[in-house]
Amino acid sequence: MSAPELRHFRSFVGVADAGTVSRAAQRLHMSQPALSRQIADLERELGVRLFDRVGRRLSLTRHGEELLARGRRLLSEMDAIQERAQSFASGAAGVLRIGATAQVIETTLSQVLPRYRRLYPNVDVQVVEDGAKGLIARVRDGEAHIVIVALRRTEGFASRALFPLCAVAVMAHGHRLARAHSLSVADLSNEPILTLPAGLQIRDVLDEAAAAAGIHLRIAFESRTPHSLLALASAGHGVGILWSSMLGMEAPTLRVTGLVRDGRPLGSWSGAVWDPRRHMPAHAEIFLDLLARHTARRYPGHRLKVTREVPRPR
Repeated sequence: MSAPELRHFRSFVGVADAGTVSRAAQRLHMSQPALSRQIADLERELGVRLFDRVGRRLSLTRHGEELLARGRRLLSEMDAIQERAQSFASGAAGVLRIGATAQVIETTLSQVLPRYRRLYPNVDVQVVEDGAKGLIARVRDGEAHIVIVALRRTEGFASRALFPLCAVAVMAHGHRLARAHSLSVADLSNEPILTLPAGLQIRDVLDEAAAAAGIHLRIAFESRTPHSLLALASAGHGVGILWSSMLGMEAPTLRVTGLVRDGRPLGSWSGAVWDPRRHMPAHAEIFLDLLARHTARRYPGHRLKVTREVPRPR
């Protein structure tokens, strides 16, 4: 059996992502017959069928699903080798892949990236938006050099703390809890709660605190869009629970109060996370330093005293 060519794996991943040969051919700038031949060559070289045809679409076989993950890792490693060689050859040039949540992109990257591009115009900066779990997966799979997430459960990765996060309660000024300097989860036991869906980090923090306190919270509304939660809280529909970094330009009709647990801010730190086993291009390290200097002076939620009280990770 001959060894498969790397370009065949790129074609395989491209077809798997696109779902059809025609769409993949457009993305890969190839003709459909040429792409079909490469997939057929790869199946022959590997000795397994990678796709089943369902109508006009292609679905991965069981073997195809397993080999797709391995193919992605192979391409990622090859890309890392090529990026390192490119950085040696041309200096401040190459590709920088960054991942962050929508809120961090809006409040932080939108301010840092223009300066970085002015300093390094030859670096192709690619930004991807995802939730924390998806971002960590992208680092693990080599799809991002650096992601910005809350530093919870990031074992096995290298990280650099950037700014503190605190869980905050957001409500209309006329709400009965609006004058409190801080709130515990127990204070919210009878309130309609507006928050993000289960599986996202702020929701995990809230659910863990409620379980520890033996409290059952009444979830009145869930949304992945913090602006929706802020709008409903402003209208008096309930108490919004968010990370301090999600507030942005909150309306003046809102009261923001930090959540505490055992008298301490219920929070964490957001940080840059990367895989130390993979090559970190020089231009990615430069971006990380620029990002850290920016967030040391200004970060989302920096005006909230309770946020500044979140202890820095060691």
